[in-house]
Amino acid sequence: MTLYILRRLLQAVLILFGISVVTYALLYLLPADPVRQIAGRSATAETVESIRQQLGLDRPVYEQYWRYLTGLLQGDLGRSYLQRTEVSELIAARLPASLMLMAGGIVCELIIGLTLGVLAAVRRGSNFDNLLMVGSFVGVSAPQFVVGILLLYVFAVQLGWFPIGGYGSFRHLVLPALTLGLLGAGWYARMMRSSMIEVLRQDFIRTAEAKGIKRHQVLLRHAVPNAILPILAMIGIDIGIFMSGIVVVESVFSWPGIGQLAWQAIQRVDIPIIMGVTLISACAIVLGNLLADLAAPFIDPRIKLR
Repeated sequence: MTLYILRRLLQAVLILFGISVVTYALLYLLPADPVRQIAGRSATAETVESIRQQLGLDRPVYEQYWRYLTGLLQGDLGRSYLQRTEVSELIAARLPASLMLMAGGIVCELIIGLTLGVLAAVRRGSNFDNLLMVGSFVGVSAPQFVVGILLLYVFAVQLGWFPIGGYGSFRHLVLPALTLGLLGAGWYARMMRSSMIEVLRQDFIRTAEAKGIKRHQVLLRHAVPNAILPILAMIGIDIGIFMSGIVVVESVFSWPGIGQLAWQAIQRVDIPIIMGVTLISACAIVLGNLLADLAAPFIDPRIKLR
């Protein structure tokens, strides 16, 4: 187990290094000039050049990246061009809100997706099963901002059950978490349905039923724990999907997380913030996949990590 964790951590370091190189190169190729964003359109050429020298953007790109990488190894994510604040402080202030939203979205999609997937597998071939498959396809295909706006219009504007936007209470969390959860629930429903159908065909299920064990006990004690193993890997991957989706959802619901911070930074070409949010998101994805792998042996002791 220890060697496995060390090997995965080494892989994580290499992955994060590769992501930092690719992201920095792509940002360098952007046609937008961050110095112009800072100086403004009316700034003189002398002012623009002075700001460029202060930020070190007049140096070769490899030198800029090396300076960024050495600072990163010391825990320094850089300083925002426009807000004149450490990127680590900006992310730390907004990260709890994003983690809360991500946790709420995962809970919603697991409850909805796994429940519907089990019911569809048990009623395979029925009208409910067919309707669920169509609904899951629509769910995974719908744009997040469309789902978010529809939920806002129905439950916030028309019914008045929830606030239109903001942050601070459970009522503020429901609609954005549900927006993330509905889109992910379709994947979980389809995955759980396929896994359950495969498990229900196994001999140990027929043996349990032959012993007279009640149907719901067979499902809960034997079928679901075995069918849920592929879902663990999806949860780890889901963190990355959520990190990309959070940008849209946080903007729609005025949720003050790192997604909204990233969107504002992209509009202003604030490279240190974009890099910081990208690396934090990558760390979350790597950590999520590692935790999913470590949790698998606890659910199924037959799985050995090597």
